[in-house]
Amino acid sequence: MEKILLGHGSGGKLMHRLISAIIAPSLGIAELGDAAVMDDVAGLQGRIAFTTDSYVVSPLFFPGGNIGELAVNGTVNDLAMVGARPLWLSSGMIIEEGFPTDSLRTILSSMAAAACSAGIRIIAGDTKVVDKGKGDGIFINTAGIGLVPAGVELGPTRILPGDVVLVSGHIGSHGVAVMAERNGLSFDPPVVSDTAALNGLVADLLAAVPGAVKMMRDPTRGGVATTLKEIAGESGKCVELAEGALPVLGGVRGACELLGLDPLYVANEGIFLAIVDNAAADTALDVLKRNALGRNAARIGMVREADQRSAGMVLLKTLIGGTRIIDMLAGEQLPRIC
Repeated sequence: MEKILLGHGSGGKLMHRLISAIIAPSLGIAELGDAAVMDDVAGLQGRIAFTTDSYVVSPLFFPGGNIGELAVNGTVNDLAMVGARPLWLSSGMIIEEGFPTDSLRTILSSMAAAACSAGIRIIAGDTKVVDKGKGDGIFINTAGIGLVPAGVELGPTRILPGDVVLVSGHIGSHGVAVMAERNGLSFDPPVVSDTAALNGLVADLLAAVPGAVKMMRDPTRGGVATTLKEIAGESGKCVELAEGALPVLGGVRGACELLGLDPLYVANEGIFLAIVDNAAADTALDVLKRNALGRNAARIGMVREADQRSAGMVLLKTLIGGTRIIDMLAGEQLPRIC
């Protein structure tokens, strides 16, 4: 690893190697999740969750959203995935010289509207301007703080054989929408990004089945496949998916077939994966479906007991009756996706 490649930002194998071999040990970071949860903060009824993320999506405006609301929603969702109620957000912007102020106003308005909708306050920020040609328009960094209620415990060590894998909506929409806009492609029906804040949907789920949700993740870069591979590896279990159960919009499926992409590896920005106790899975699915953001939720797989060979594996039962091994994204499928 003599130089950083574009693939090191893909969310797949190269990125995991970069983080585990260089970044995490250099900074002393022990746990790698959507957000860090800090215990025993004096005076607070609950635990603090903290996360940060940077957004470099290209193009800045795409069907269904723009970089501003994407930044807010993405950070809100990272907090929600550890069970936190998002409270405060910071915004740092690196703007390229010559960037249109009308575009900046549109992005900022989208950020404000997304924050208001998610019930989080933007309370701090920073702005830098770089020379023309060195910033690609605008980059945005957001950091978020939330509060994890007492009794909410999520993590890979809680996953057990027999648990059910739920997904809250259609997969692959964001990646295809950005790719189409970037390359001047159009599909019928149109494909739009699924970017959305999921904290309300998550709160409904946790309240309806207390203690039954074992772990959650939002499958952004690297898609559902890479995220489930992370979960399987962290838990030491085997995850088995059913290809016929995967919810994919017709336009997304057609675009992926045309372009040689696999929807399992395409980025998402408005869905999450939940590992849920089998006894509560039907109730959890009903709760998701009652919310507009979860009306296309589906049960897509199970957690299986793993032996030495299958520990950490993700298997896909195909429509023709075969079994396919699902691995992490190996390279860079769609760069600059978020």
